[in-house]
Amino acid sequence: MCTWVLGQNQTNSTSTPLPVVDLGYELYQATTFNETGGFYSFSNVRYGAPPTGDLRFRAPELPSTNRTSVQTGEIGRICPQGLPNWILEGLAFVTNYTAGLPFNPSAFPPGINFDDLPPDPRTTEDCLFLDLIVHQNVLKSAGTCAPKAPVLVWIHGGGYAEGYKDMEGTPGKIMAEDEDTIFVAINYRLGAFGFISGPTLQEDGVANAGLLDQRLALEWVQQHIHKFGGDPERVTVMGESAGAGSILLQITAHGGQGPRAPFNRVILQSPAFFPFRPASYQENATQNFLALLNVSTIAEARTLPSAVLIQANQVQTGASPYGEFVYGPEVDGTFVPEYVGKLLGSGQFDHSVEVIVAHNSDEGPLFTDPNIVDDDSFDAFVATLFPSNNETLIDYVTNVLYPPIFDGSRLYSSNLERVVLLNSDILVGCNTFYLDTAFLNRTFAYLFAVPPGTHGSDLPYTFYSGPFGSSYDTEAFNVTVAGVLQDYILNFAKYGNPSTGVEGVGTFVRYGESAQLNLYYLCYLTTRPPVPGPKYQEVRGFFF
Repeated sequence: MCTWVLGQNQTNSTSTPLPVVDLGYELYQATTFNETGGFYSFSNVRYGAPPTGDLRFRAPELPSTNRTSVQTGEIGRICPQGLPNWILEGLAFVTNYTAGLPFNPSAFPPGINFDDLPPDPRTTEDCLFLDLIVHQNVLKSAGTCAPKAPVLVWIHGGGYAEGYKDMEGTPGKIMAEDEDTIFVAINYRLGAFGFISGPTLQEDGVANAGLLDQRLALEWVQQHIHKFGGDPERVTVMGESAGAGSILLQITAHGGQGPRAPFNRVILQSPAFFPFRPASYQENATQNFLALLNVSTIAEARTLPSAVLIQANQVQTGASPYGEFVYGPEVDGTFVPEYVGKLLGSGQFDHSVEVIVAHNSDEGPLFTDPNIVDDDSFDAFVATLFPSNNETLIDYVTNVLYPPIFDGSRLYSSNLERVVLLNSDILVGCNTFYLDTAFLNRTFAYLFAVPPGTHGSDLPYTFYSGPFGSSYDTEAFNVTVAGVLQDYILNFAKYGNPSTGVEGVGTFVRYGESAQLNLYYLCYLTTRPPVPGPKYQEVRGFFF
């Protein structure tokens, strides 16, 4: 039986009040209406109870019922953030490295200290909110027997330390007049608030709370998206960097045991997280955080004012080792029962999900310390990746996988390029390889090689909004590439088949039995078709 669930206002007339959707626990009115594309924005829709006070460092809970007033979502919400002090030097190094220019770390000012910067005024621990973009025709169909619209859910990146739901905006093709895909973007807890872990925390809390926030938001979509005209059976989850890494962990949640994932398809762009770190690392981070708060227990931390925790989180994140973030997903024995590569390799994941997975051609520079310029510093860096000090494994990495050979026979010509490649593989490339092979090479995989091809350089293409507000220098930004990429994304979300109508662009085939990437150079499409190149050697990565 089909039941109308909208409020009394369903038209797009500027003189008519914006429509109201009844979520049961709250009433939400659309925040804005875009007359050009004919879509509504529902901003800052609560999906979780405030994770404050006694709910800090615990699994998120459902919102309480509040039907005394209609929510309009006009107050912005972002979760407490933290930036590592190395980030500006890292960005400067990326600029020089990709331009082929020398970079002198000693001439660069010491890491900027962000501790004294005031937080964004939207910052609040009460941040478990999401945004929706819904076309008027889709919204009007809610509660009727009309076909339901596909749903694309965005999980933002930012090293599990910073970022927020609407940081990148909305892909322009989502906002086209004839588009029916619902776009959802979510917040989740970050830094110490979302990823503190270790034995002390788990005695009185839950590790990976940020991943559990994401799960609750995805379950919210399953329960409520039909009220906006969406189809809970056609949900695609998409993310970049930490957002894509999060999706990997959602696919492998609980080792694939229990209910299937609350989505059907996934698009992972540069899935990233730091490799497995032992419980001792997690515990040290927890104790350091408690010391910054001047308390000795998690229970005491729950009693402190929010501003105190927000400041401590920034201080601790600021002191992150170069190229790293203090906090991120960790093995917790429950939601993340083992390192994700091992879970994928042993078949412990949801096999029903359809996959697009991507990485960029030069992921590593942002995370690479430019002081690593000789064999000794390279070897020392590799040793930090293996806290067990397994000398055989370290020797294998340094002398077999990434040997100090600079005669042109390798993909690097110096120790700096050598460590950039290692970082590309260990932080991103290996994750894509694990996923492709776990799904028996039946994924859709692509390499984003538009210059500079560095980490995150695909985001302006993914979120290019064309006539809806974005402006780029078209000589430096290929609008055709953006259109093709967004075609791939939307057609995969709708039909499970990434395709485009752009002439001269080949059919997007599956990954292939060779366990090597089918090259999809998305560059220079306006002047020439993609140029075949050497197979990208995915198998050079290693397994922990």
